[in-house]
Order: sequence, then C-alpha cells, then structure tokens
Amino acid sequence: MVNFLIFGPPGSGKGTQSVMLAEKFNLLHLSTGDMLRAEIAAGTELGKKMSTIMSKGELVPDEVVIEMIAHKIDGSKAYAGFLFDGFPRTVAQTAELEKMLNDRGMKIDCMLALDVEHDELVKRLIGRAELSGRPDDKDPAVIENRIDVYNEKTLPIINYCNERGLYLPVNGMGTIEDIFGRLVEAMSKII
Repeated sequence: MVNFLIFGPPGSGKGTQSVMLAEKFNLLHLSTGDMLRAEIAAGTELGKKMSTIMSKGELVPDEVVIEMIAHKIDGSKAYAGFLFDGFPRTVAQTAELEKMLNDRGMKIDCMLALDVEHDELVKRLIGRAELSGRPDDKDPAVIENRIDVYNEKTLPIINYCNERGLYLPVNGMGTIEDIFGRLVEAMSKII
C-alpha cells in the first residue's frame, strides 16, 4: 500500500486533482470533510458521536478523526493505497496519522504540495465562487484570511514531512491537465 498526502492552499486545485489521481492510481481518496458528513448522514455510532460534538459548535477531536480514518482504511482493502486530501492539518495530527498507519504496517510515503502563486489562488477562488456560489470564496478579506491560516498552520507540517524526506513540492500553475501531468510524474516515481 502506498499513501500520499496532498496539500495546497485554498484554490490550489487539490480537491480536483485528488479525485483524478485516486482514479488513475487506484487509491482511495480520503477527504475528512466528506467522511465526516457521510458518517453523520449514515447514522453510524461514530457519526452520532461527531454530530453531538459538532452540534455544540466544537471541533471534532483529533482522536475521533483518526478513528474515523482508521475505520475507513480497515474497511477498504481493494485499493493500492490512500490519498489524504487536506489532512492532516497539524503536526500532532500528522504524528497520530503516522502512528495509526504504522500500527497497520503502513506509512506515509509522500507529501505532495501544490505551489501556486498568491494572485492565481485569489483568481481561482473568485472564479470558483461564481461557479459554485460558495460564500467563503467571494469575499477578498475571507480569501486572504484562509490563505494566511493555511500558511500559518501548514508550514510546520511541511517542515515535519521535509525532515522525514516525504515533502515533494509540485508546480501548481497552469491548466488542470498540466498540473495533473506533473503530479502523475511525481507519484509514478514512488508507486
């Protein structure tokens, strides 16, 4: 099994690329946001626990998120590995993810980080807002804050992965196809 983390600031295209990459390499695309919503919608025990936490306006604790991911991994043996989209979000989560994977005889093989120029991120987010109607993509102040939060919170994870030889920056500029080609090339060297 091969396991990739894919990172990039808001608007970098990691969600779009993740879906295509997962299909290309027979990886299970793991988006924790999608997983949280699915567990709650399915009414699972884990979903009920998360719904209770979220209904109080609290963040789902790291151990619950890791438990959810572990449950998904344990039930998904038909894949060549996993592609973690936008998770982990902290160094502590990264360490917990590593421990959980190690307990299953697996590891993080690579952190792919999409590098996109600031002005391009803003342009993409505004464009996405026009297509999807996402309110968080419309306001320039909100966009700047989201990018700042990403830079502040993610840099330590990049350093953490770089120290372990896992960090691989990928040029995230250009067309969806250009970026996909670069990611495929990078991943093909690892798989």
